[in-house]
Parts: sequence; structure tokens; C-alpha cells
Amino acid sequence: MTATAQQGQKAISANLATNPFAKPSTLPFEAPPFDKIKDTDYQPAIEAGMARQLAEVRAIDATKAAPTFDNTIAALERSGRMLDRANNAFSAVTGANTNDTLQAAEKALAPKFAAHADAINLDPKLFARVGALYDKRAALKLDPEQAMVLQLTYENMVRAGANLSPADKVQLSKLNSQLSTLETDFQQKLLAGTKAGALVVDDQAKLAGMTDAEIAAAAAAAKERGLAGKYLLPLQNTTQQPALAEIKDRATRQALFDASWTRSEKGDANDTRADIAELALLRAQKAKLLGFGTWADYVLQNQMAKTPGTALGFMQQLGRPVAVEQRREAADLTQLIKQQGGDFAVTPADWNFYSEQLRKAKYDLNQDELKPYFEIQKVLSDGVFYAANQLYGVTFKRRTDLPVWQPDVMTYEVFDADGSHLGLMYFDYWKRDNKSGGAWMSNLVGQSKLLGTSPVIYNVANFTKPAAGQPALITFDDVTTMFHEFGHALHGLFADQAYPSVSGTSVARDFVEFPSQFNEHWALDPKILPHYAVNYKTGEVIPQSLVDKIKRASAFDTGYSFGETLTAAELDMSWHSLTAADGKQDVDAFEKKALAATGLDTRDVPPRYRTSYFRHIWANGYSAGYYAYIWTKMLDENAYDWFEDHGGLTRANGQRFRDMILSKGHTEDYAPMFRAFYGADPQVAPLLKSLGLNADGSRIAEDGPSRSARKKDD
Repeated sequence: MTATAQQGQKAISANLATNPFAKPSTLPFEAPPFDKIKDTDYQPAIEAGMARQLAEVRAIDATKAAPTFDNTIAALERSGRMLDRANNAFSAVTGANTNDTLQAAEKALAPKFAAHADAINLDPKLFARVGALYDKRAALKLDPEQAMVLQLTYENMVRAGANLSPADKVQLSKLNSQLSTLETDFQQKLLAGTKAGALVVDDQAKLAGMTDAEIAAAAAAAKERGLAGKYLLPLQNTTQQPALAEIKDRATRQALFDASWTRSEKGDANDTRADIAELALLRAQKAKLLGFGTWADYVLQNQMAKTPGTALGFMQQLGRPVAVEQRREAADLTQLIKQQGGDFAVTPADWNFYSEQLRKAKYDLNQDELKPYFEIQKVLSDGVFYAANQLYGVTFKRRTDLPVWQPDVMTYEVFDADGSHLGLMYFDYWKRDNKSGGAWMSNLVGQSKLLGTSPVIYNVANFTKPAAGQPALITFDDVTTMFHEFGHALHGLFADQAYPSVSGTSVARDFVEFPSQFNEHWALDPKILPHYAVNYKTGEVIPQSLVDKIKRASAFDTGYSFGETLTAAELDMSWHSLTAADGKQDVDAFEKKALAATGLDTRDVPPRYRTSYFRHIWANGYSAGYYAYIWTKMLDENAYDWFEDHGGLTRANGQRFRDMILSKGHTEDYAPMFRAFYGADPQVAPLLKSLGLNADGSRIAEDGPSRSARKKDD
């Protein structure tokens, strides 16, 4: 045994006798025993898990037999079980319920994760075995999934630097350590900056326009922070804030927008800009070291789009018509302001307030009129779950016997159409100060036939929790978020792979959002909506007149709602199109120049995420990949067109989508997989139709076939 392996074995045994991650969980489906896990358990378990996996990899290296798929590739797939157990749970709690102890562990572990990945990916003995198999792959008689696993293992090791010289490997490891540390630092600064940026209001009159329940929630939030008698409006992760559509006082609206726009860039300990400038430079340097011109070139090589040029060309097809629509919308809102006696043009702080009035006037649609029909438990059980049952035959049973990481978390067991166990689901919906912004899905346990494991999945969101005694009512945007994140969950629940590295949602960024955005459509389906949209007071099903208003308004304000996402995607691509020779950038100056280059109305329609709080690209794996939300919206709209052409929501159609998309993981290349389902390559036209726009920017007639393009991201 090598010295490294001996050290690893010592680390495994030291102080782990009572650690809950030392062995697989004895709970059903290997669910983590959160009632027994202490905050101090994670770091030693993760470090020991790294040591154990490294020992497992070194054992593969030392195998005297010639490399085979089983003794090399499958052995690698089997490695790291303890690390996965600990890290999956750690990721869940640090994202949704963090604290000082967990954040300290995050900082300590970030460079260790990077070093651990390098120790495997840059291992010359392991790469020699993988390469030998790859070179003779045609003669190995592998099944299609095995062939893909071998191909991806080899390609990922090359992308990780396995072919570099020893000196360049040292440099790469240094860059990886720096990047992981900076990404963690950014994330923690942003969480603190978002909390600190919440708007405190002294006078309830300044909140006029908000509902009594929302004002009560703001008072409760202030009281929790020791600000009794005041009102606190916490920030969500995006630029726009929900209350901006309601607050009548313009000065308060501007103060709330400014709080959102300037979070984490106030020159204090939570300012993220120095981290961002360094991250962008180091990523460009890493891309150069690996033989790529830019970080975007490196990232997109293994995505569906393949090149930044393809992604940018796709976005530019959308830019012109969206820019035309933005100018129309801004003019309409400014005209409304003038009609009301205002002497100013619309600003980002005003946009949602006046667009909501215009929506009400044009479509007679009041968002507050909708809320009583969307009680969160009813939406989940009779909407999200019901749609999944009608499409795929799955059913759900509440579990209250399994421990959770926070009392608000709900757990359900999922059963397949034949009654067999399919997976386990956790739902954590309410916003907390110690929860990262946004919404997301991930796994606590991954599906794998090789490992004998079923998927244990969680959805997280940041809905505003009602004050005590108030009904748990949510907006229709929140409803859409629930359907979106559950679309990711279905992608994970229907995983049917042998090997964990290609299972479920282990797919490219510009494919993974396809199932989630596709699932949003069922929120308004005539078979689904009346089943869950029931007035919590009267029991009345949502009237057809109100449904018609929602549908007529579905393409309203898409210049803003779609444009803010398009701008953010182009901003991301600009940052990651820098070369190493471009050097470190001034964040504010670069952002200003990049936004101006989009050709979109970025004055009135700011990006959904500004550089300083763009968590997706600086800490959440979407660098040079935020375009994926728009790209997959194209896939989604094409797929939904197919459904509409073949009878809509039926079990047969759902099964076909499950069989050809949701259950495939990354066992096939994405373009052929989509083509097999849809019958052609994806087209932009259905996406523009969903925006209510023609290619020249003119609007499709309002009684035409437009569909809502309001997307949700994680």
C-alpha cells in the first residue's frame, strides 16, 4: 500500500466510529438521517470520503490484470460512495439551511474538493487504463450505455487536463484550487449581502398597495431580526422584486429596486466584485492552459450547442424581435404614466407597477384575484402530482416518518404506475434568510442499477411564507416554479441507468432545463388547472372567465420577462468570452460595455441578474451556460407543439416522452435524442410564437396561438 493510501485509511478510521455517513443509511431508500447528523459531522465525513475514494482509485491503478470495462470504468463508477452520501446531504443543507459552522466547512472544503478531483482526473496510471480501453472501444462489444460511459470518462479526463505536461498539471491544480475557493467566497458573500440588502420600512403607509397578509409577513420578518414595529422586505435572487408590482409609493419602489440592484457591491465585506474579476481571469487562464481560446469555448464543447457561435447566433435571432417589443412596451407604460399625470418616463423601478395596471386594464386580470385559487398544498397535491399521474401514471404518498433538515420540509414516496417504488421526494418551499435565493432540484441519493439505489430528490424554492394563521397562498408565477422544479424531479425520478455518471439529470446544461420548462405547460392545461385551482374559502373552481384572462395575458410583457433573461444570458457569454490576454476587468465598466453591446433595451429592462449577484454563473455551474434556459425553452416549445399535434395531455404521449427523453439520462447524444422524439431538429419559430412575436418583431394577433414564455430558472 502506498503512503498516500495508508494516510487515507488512517483518515477513514479516525473519529468516524459514530459519524452517520460512515456507512450507508439504514433509513428507507438510504435517505440521510438528518435527525442524527450534526453540523460538525459533514466535514470529517467528506474528508474521509475523499480519502476512501482515492484509495479505491489507487486500487484500480494497482490492478495487475489488463484493463477491462469492469475492473476500470465500472470500478470507478462504484468508487466514492461515502463521499457522495456526505456531500449530497451537505449540499442540501448549505444551500437551503446554512449557518456559520456549515459555511466554515464550505470554505475549508472548497480547495480540498478541487484537489481531490485533480488527484483522480490527473492520475496518469488511471488515465493510461482508461485510454487503453478508449483506443480499442470498437472491439469491446459494449452495450450503448457502457460505450457512452467509457467515452465520457475519457473525454472528461482529457477536459480535466489528463494530457497536460507535469508542469502544466501543477499549474492547473493551482488554478482549480483558487477557483473553488473564490466560488465559495462569492456564494457566501452574496448570501450575506442579499440578507443585508433587505429593505427596512418604518411607516406602513409606504407599503400601501400590498395585501394585508403581505404586510403582516413583512412585519413578522422585521420582528425576527429584532426590528419590532418596522417592516422588512427581503430580497429574492433576481433584479426585480415581487413587491415592486404593488407598492404605490414611488420613492419606496425606487428604494427597493436600488437595494436589489446594489446588493453585494457596497464596498463592504459582502462586495463580490473583486471575486468576480478574479474568477473571470482565472477561468480564461484555465481555458488557455487546456487549449481553448476562451472559457466559453471550453464549456460549450460538450454541450448540445457545441460552440459559443451557435449559442450567440441563436440568441441574436431572438434579439431583434424582442428589442422591438421592449420599445413598444416601454412606450405603452410611459403613456400610461402620462395619462395618470406623471411627468416621467418608465424606469425599472416603475415597470412592474405600471405593467400590472396595464395588464388589469387590458385583460381585466388582477394578480390578487388569482391568489385565493392557489393554496400551496392544493397546488402540489392536486396540480403538480395530478399532472404527473395523468401523464406518467405515478402516485404519491406523504411520509412523516423520515427526518428532514428543517421543519417546513415535506416528504413523499413516489410509486410507479404498476405500484412499485420509484423514488422519494422532499419539498422545501419557504424563503429563509439562511437559504440561497432561487429554486432548484438535486439528489440526496442518485439512481443506479449498478449500485442498487433509487432516486431520493429534493425541490427547493423561496416563496414568501404567510404570517401565522394566514392561508398559504402563492402567485401563479410560484405555481409555475413548482411545475418547473418538479419537471427536473421527474427527469431524476424516471432515471433508468446502470451507471451513476450518466443517470437522470447528469446531462448538459443546455439540455437539463428542457424537461423542467416543458413541465410548466401543464399548469394551465384544461385537464389540470380546474383540478387544483380552487378557491380556498368557497371551494369554487377557478372560473373559465379568469382562465381566459390568464391565457389572453400570457404573452403580455414578454419584452420584459423574456428580455431580462436574454440580456443576462448575453452578459454571461460576454464575461466568458474574455481571453487570458484581456487581463483582469473592472467589473462595472465591463458590465456597462457588455450590456450596451446586446442591442436590447437594458436601460428600462435590466438583466434578470446583474454581474455582482449572478450566482448561476459565478458559483452554481452555469458559467457560459445561462443561455441554456433560452435554448431549452426552444426545445420545450418544439416538444409541446408535438404534444398539441398528437392529442395533448394523454398517458400515451406522456409515456412516449418518458421513454424517449425523461428516462434516457446521458446515454445518447442530445441532438439525435431530441430528433428521434420530435422528428426534426429544433426550430426557433415555436419559441417566438410563445412570445407572441413574429420574426420581424411584429406581434401575433392576440387571438392567435401564442403561449406564455414566462420561464422560471433555478
